[in-house]
Amino acid sequence: MLKETASQDLEAVEKLREARDKILEEIAKVIIGQQEIVEQLLIALLSGGHCLLIGVPGLAKTLLISTLARVLDLKFNRIQFTPDLMPSDITGTEVIEEDISTGRKVFKFMKGPVFANIILADEINRTPPKTQAALLQAMQEREVTASGQTFKLDEPFFVLATQNPIEQEGTYPLPEAQLDRFMFNLWISYPSAEEEKKIVDCTTSAYSQEVRKVLNAREISQLQRLVRKVPVSEYVVAYAVNLVRKTRPNQNGVPPYIREWVSWGAGPRASQYLVLGAKTRAVLDGRPTPSVEDVRAVATPVLRHRIVTNFNAEAEGVDTAQIIQRLLSETER
Repeated sequence: MLKETASQDLEAVEKLREARDKILEEIAKVIIGQQEIVEQLLIALLSGGHCLLIGVPGLAKTLLISTLARVLDLKFNRIQFTPDLMPSDITGTEVIEEDISTGRKVFKFMKGPVFANIILADEINRTPPKTQAALLQAMQEREVTASGQTFKLDEPFFVLATQNPIEQEGTYPLPEAQLDRFMFNLWISYPSAEEEKKIVDCTTSAYSQEVRKVLNAREISQLQRLVRKVPVSEYVVAYAVNLVRKTRPNQNGVPPYIREWVSWGAGPRASQYLVLGAKTRAVLDGRPTPSVEDVRAVATPVLRHRIVTNFNAEAEGVDTAQIIQRLLSETER
């Protein structure tokens, strides 16, 4: 029985590797470049995590997410976060409904846009903390409570929140405790010159690409469960934990530059996401177990928003990505 289960899991791993190639192929019909970002989005989705996407306007963030939803045959909703957005605009609200046959009036809960598989929370830092918390609670609990009733959210449930790195006036930055709920912090950069030429050619012509569906919600939920079953060696877990503990300035034996530049290091959730991301990356690559290289590959997006730098780092022009790269270069494999 165990051998049969193991064989089925290996078949599922191979199926997922093939699906990954097809997904990248379909998305590439619409999105030019950004292959690394797409792969990291897939890792987060299959890990059951959420992503914070940061990039200047015009880099096709919304198009990327909606295309991913179409390829995976998932229900997609986009929520534009504004200063006047209320929590009920996200989760849903109660309305009075009259029964035609009896004339009796009752309250009925109307589900909000959060009831979808993929949620694009556009410019999440432009809405007040109370509204931010409504979405972040749904992310954590995978459910919405209204008038004493609990409504389960659809599975899989994947939130991508975007932030604009410019125009910070009038914004409400996410607190560190809420940032910690995002598995990855992904930075979308400008395309290369060659990619930008292709983007202009594609978007200014009359021809439009149609994408095919590769997976569906049920298959993705099964693959999320498969990722959890992937075995991982004690050495890989120890490497991930050691890397995270080195980001904490109050720990013994940390590098001197951590004490000089960092106020707060990453918490245990970072270690969990490093291992989970490594597992998913290995499975997507068709390998049955992750290696240290998989941990290193996901280290920057996992740790980037979990390290709080101090005034010394700001004065010297050092950011968290540079600190992470230095840690990776100095941490033995």
